[in-house]
Amino acid sequence: MSHLRAPFTGPALFSYGFRPFFLAATLFGVLVVPVWLLAWRGDVALSGPFSPVDWHVHEMLFGYAAAVIAGFLFTAVPNWTGRMPARGWPLLGLLTLWILGRLAVAGVLGLPDVGVMIVDAAFLAAVCAMIAREIVAGRNWRNLKVCVPVLLFLSANLMFHAEAMTKGAADYGLRLGFSVVVFLIMLIGGRIIPSFTRNWLAKRGASRMPKPFGRFDGLSLAVGATGLLTWTAAPWSVAAGLALGLAGGLHVVRLVRWEGRATWRSPLLLMLHIAYAFVPMGLFATAAASVGWVAPAMGIHLLGIGAIGGMTLAVMMRATRGHTGRSLDAGPALTAAFVLIVGAALLRALGAYSELAGVDGITLAATLWTAGFAIVVARIAPWLALPAPERKRAQTA
Repeated sequence: MSHLRAPFTGPALFSYGFRPFFLAATLFGVLVVPVWLLAWRGDVALSGPFSPVDWHVHEMLFGYAAAVIAGFLFTAVPNWTGRMPARGWPLLGLLTLWILGRLAVAGVLGLPDVGVMIVDAAFLAAVCAMIAREIVAGRNWRNLKVCVPVLLFLSANLMFHAEAMTKGAADYGLRLGFSVVVFLIMLIGGRIIPSFTRNWLAKRGASRMPKPFGRFDGLSLAVGATGLLTWTAAPWSVAAGLALGLAGGLHVVRLVRWEGRATWRSPLLLMLHIAYAFVPMGLFATAAASVGWVAPAMGIHLLGIGAIGGMTLAVMMRATRGHTGRSLDAGPALTAAFVLIVGAALLRALGAYSELAGVDGITLAATLWTAGFAIVVARIAPWLALPAPERKRAQTA
């Protein structure tokens, strides 16, 4: 049963969970890569507990991706529980925790390493607690399992900090964090992509529909999880290579079963299929790296930029348009932004082979990523920060 509350009269930015965290994630996406590039080159010194490379990986996972996950969950949970969404001061408090975590990790707050870890971990802990409270209050027990990946992600973050403090570099925490986010893409993408595709095709009277979730999807998820966990524990093993390679093959078949080739007239929908294609691409490349055939950076960046960056961007653009009362059309600007992110993923994966006009592939990829997110911010930031069109009309009527 829905719980009625008075209409929200505060800032529109804090009226729904996706608004502050999608805005924070996209703004962070514009800023974090240029800062890392300067730090990597030695032009900027970060005084936090991590090396420039570890800081970059940590902030893309536990900064950027964590914000997107929070925005998604605080939008999805009210649909599961039938309760009103979190809004107002709780969202402001969470956003403040997320910002403090970013400042602490960058060394801006001047905290000791343990203090940095506590401040940084507080955000995911609070997200999990708030989600669990809403699910329990709504007696939606079956969805309580969503806390498991959030807790696992929190554990990966704590492991990342502990390794940096004791060994000087993150290792297992890095791979576990990657694995959790990639698995969430497999899990959530496997639900929303065929569902959105089916709805779109049905409206156009198509005869071929995406295959519904079934045993094959369950097998694909199980093998994918096995491959990712094997890679986390033993990244340079034949077992990891075989498991990841098998998972990649299954997810290629899974993607083909979703009829993505029929969605070319809807860029906002096609983006989801393209982003998911980076999952098997990244799994194959990581499998090859585990036996020494390619550099590890290839798989990491196909998964990190292509799968995680591409999927989160596509989901944020679609959810923002839909939840602010706009049509599900990408338009030329958002389409161009997604193309830039895909280009960044491919250029960074190719690494040294992607030099152009004397500019190295890392700089090129960073430029494309930053330009893509800058376009997205310019386009959707007003939609996230301001009332939806319907609300404006209601207030002026």
